[in-house]
Amino acid sequence: MSSEVFLTRSAAHLPLAPVSNDEIEQVLGMVGGKPSRARRMVLRSNGIQQRHYAIDRNTGEPVMTNAELAAAAIRALGPLERVDCLATATSMPDQIMPNHGVMVHGELGWPRLEVVSNAGICLAGVAALKHAWLSVRAGESARAVACASELPSPILRARHFEPEHEHKLQALETRPEIAFEKDFLRWMLSDGAGAFLLEDKPAAGSLSLRIDWIEMSSAAHELPACMYLGADRAEGDAQGRLAGWACYTPQDWAARSVFAVKQDVRLLNEHIVRATLRDPLEQVIAKRGLRAQDIDWFLPHMSSFYFEQPVAAALKELGLEIPRERWFTNLATRGNTGAASIYIMVDELLRSGRLQRGQRLLAFVPESGRFSSGFFHMEAV
Repeated sequence: MSSEVFLTRSAAHLPLAPVSNDEIEQVLGMVGGKPSRARRMVLRSNGIQQRHYAIDRNTGEPVMTNAELAAAAIRALGPLERVDCLATATSMPDQIMPNHGVMVHGELGWPRLEVVSNAGICLAGVAALKHAWLSVRAGESARAVACASELPSPILRARHFEPEHEHKLQALETRPEIAFEKDFLRWMLSDGAGAFLLEDKPAAGSLSLRIDWIEMSSAAHELPACMYLGADRAEGDAQGRLAGWACYTPQDWAARSVFAVKQDVRLLNEHIVRATLRDPLEQVIAKRGLRAQDIDWFLPHMSSFYFEQPVAAALKELGLEIPRERWFTNLATRGNTGAASIYIMVDELLRSGRLQRGQRLLAFVPESGRFSSGFFHMEAV
């Protein structure tokens, strides 16, 4: 059994040229043929300046599948010796069956190996990382690749959305968190993929990250689903339970927007910081002996800068107040790439030249699906 595992290479793939805020509707199209009146308000709240879409601007059609996007990030790791384990993650695979992982393996054309596909939302990327980490740590793999990818742009195209309603625009002025409801997620999500190579020894001649621990937890025992796709709230169910897509007719799928990404804004605003940060991090601090002065870089996955101050307030409340100059995020320039976000962040920090040997990183990845969260700690060696 290997006692140490090292992230020896990282890579990311962000498709096509960056899309600025003023160009979004040129790529995704205009709902009802009219410019959105909500777009600027949403973008002012989330703070994103540009993002990437795998959509051809001339045809309006995708230029790659999610599996191809993931494979592009993995190839960007460079030439690899035999890999023993491939752990993948995504929120929106190209199909329900076969699983995303084997489709990525097929794109890569690698020899036979263990392939694992992790489903979920943002935390799926951490789940893939943990599987790969444990595989190397247990001595089952000499090399493992973890990869997370997201390709929401095809379902963000205008043809999937109804015209916006005036009452939503008015509510948006006083409650910016409403930007996360169905129509407004068009301005929140973007495409991207990231990949890590994990080995049982650090890379020779270059910086590696020793992965010390990975903690994950779910609050599903106390809270209902908040963000969902391929389902709708069951009619007449006071508990707010979901009815899956198979419960509906094909006609219902369109009428009820069953295959649109939705989010319960009331639940999100009331519980996201407590359930995914304050409560689980309090336990992690006690278990791992975390101290703010020992953390050189804090990498929070945030879907929007709207949550920046609540996250800072929760850290302060827990006695883990990390100065903002030690935070690292690329949300403004890369957008919210869901499960891939933390991979793309780590890769960018590694390539920035700002990370020094001996520095320690704490990553925080929440998801509102059913209020799960993950934390992992690494040291540059």
